[in-house]
Amino acid sequence: MGYNPRMLRSLAIRNHSLIATLDLELEGGFCVITGETGAGKSIVLDALGLAIGNRADARALREGAERLEVSAEFDVSATPAAQAWLAERSLEQEESCVLRRVMTRDGRSRAWVNGQAATLADLKSLGDLLVDMHAQHEHHALLSRATQQQVLDDVGGQAPRARAVATAYAAWRDCRDELAALEAGAREREDRRELLRYQLQELQELGLSEGETEALESRQRLLANAGELGTQVQALLALCEGDERGGLLALLRKASTMTAVLQPLGTRAEGLRDLISSAAIQVEEARRELLHLGDTIESDPAALAAVEARLSLIYQLARKHRVTPAELPALQQRLQDEERGIAGSDARIGQLAGQLDTLRAAWATEAKALGTARRRAAAEVSERVGEQLAFLGMGACRFEIAVTPGSGKDPSPHGTEQIEFMVATNPGATPGPLARIASGGELSRISLAIQVITASRSTTPTVIFDEVDVGIGGATADAVGSLLQELGRHAQVLCVTHLAQVAARGIHHLRAAKTVTDGVTSASLEALSGNDRVEEIARMIGGRNLTAKTRAHAKEMLQTAAG
Repeated sequence: MGYNPRMLRSLAIRNHSLIATLDLELEGGFCVITGETGAGKSIVLDALGLAIGNRADARALREGAERLEVSAEFDVSATPAAQAWLAERSLEQEESCVLRRVMTRDGRSRAWVNGQAATLADLKSLGDLLVDMHAQHEHHALLSRATQQQVLDDVGGQAPRARAVATAYAAWRDCRDELAALEAGAREREDRRELLRYQLQELQELGLSEGETEALESRQRLLANAGELGTQVQALLALCEGDERGGLLALLRKASTMTAVLQPLGTRAEGLRDLISSAAIQVEEARRELLHLGDTIESDPAALAAVEARLSLIYQLARKHRVTPAELPALQQRLQDEERGIAGSDARIGQLAGQLDTLRAAWATEAKALGTARRRAAAEVSERVGEQLAFLGMGACRFEIAVTPGSGKDPSPHGTEQIEFMVATNPGATPGPLARIASGGELSRISLAIQVITASRSTTPTVIFDEVDVGIGGATADAVGSLLQELGRHAQVLCVTHLAQVAARGIHHLRAAKTVTDGVTSASLEALSGNDRVEEIARMIGGRNLTAKTRAHAKEMLQTAAG
């Protein structure tokens, strides 16, 4: 018998709960994990869950250890979705894929994919492509309408359409929320716009140009001090030109003449004469500049009043807006930009109103297609579940999936209809809601039937069932084992079970055991074959007190299962 090679190859666990060290090699096909209650069967699956991105619990770290580590190697040679995921991130590594997770006592968690650091979201995304895990007590979730809808979409192959409806709804919702926010602030924006118009009118009437304030302040200082400045200029001119006692120019000319008598002293005397002549030239230049400055000084009270009035208006507007006069032009630009933004918001309202209708129509189209597909899938899935229930000993059970119109007027992320699982467990009875009709055992078998159908459609390499056979026994348990064995022909199936009928159907058998050494509890997992497997099946049948009869029964079960 050949088995699909897509599978979990190995699992290495360090310091997880009761497990100190575990290196597990796995094969394809149907593998069962058994052991007494509390022996650590589900701990192995919990550790695998960490490797594929499940939430970490600090209590998972083994007591006394500082570091928990889990590493899982998968064969992805026949899993195109996983290969594409790895290739997109340049993480290809021949035909295998290794996911590794480390958690330390301080709560920090790190992850790697094929040796490269990864986020937990990466592990979860890739893990969903590699492992399809069905947890114990999952049948309780089946009572939720939301879960029932998801099951119908997954099993019926409508998940892509359901995502398209959810995406269309999200676009409509975002548009609706933005439109509502803009409409709610319309009155406030109009008030603000009126204020901006008034402020901009003041600034535009002022017409302040760049650098004008500085130029006005300089002119104001000149006009305000014209008299004093003129007096000082005249005094300096008098000092240069001289009076009856002589000025700088006259004295320097006289000094230059006197240097003629120093000619016998040679070149040094000539240098002295040049210095004095140069000083006379500089003073002459200063005198001409003073004359020019004197011409520019004007005493004009009217011009001064006009400049001061302009400056007063500038200062007043700057104080009003709490900025410096030099910042007024930039302020005017900001206010203009804000006014344009408000005008744009008003235009956006009209645009969004039209867009909202378009998005609603797009959602309606997607929702209608989903509704049609759901009604078709409901009949098909109901028939398939019915077939599985008959195999599980519930042939008289009538299972239906009701697809009824929803009552909401606005778009919904879930479509336009309500989904509800209906069941009648007695012949002739009218089907009623699953939550009200099914007993605990019936609910468990219905859930198992759906999980088997779901797993049979799965494209993931490994399918895991963690004690999903709780609440069943006898011939039904044997049927469950047969179902899982058949499923194992197409995928790697790992099943934690307490049922001998299921365990006997396994192609591979692992047993969990718990030991106490020096007061420290440890869990281990070992592969069983031959007589060891007979002993474990016999224990599951008859408990601790094994007899020749229970051993013979165990051998018979194994022989029948091997068929």
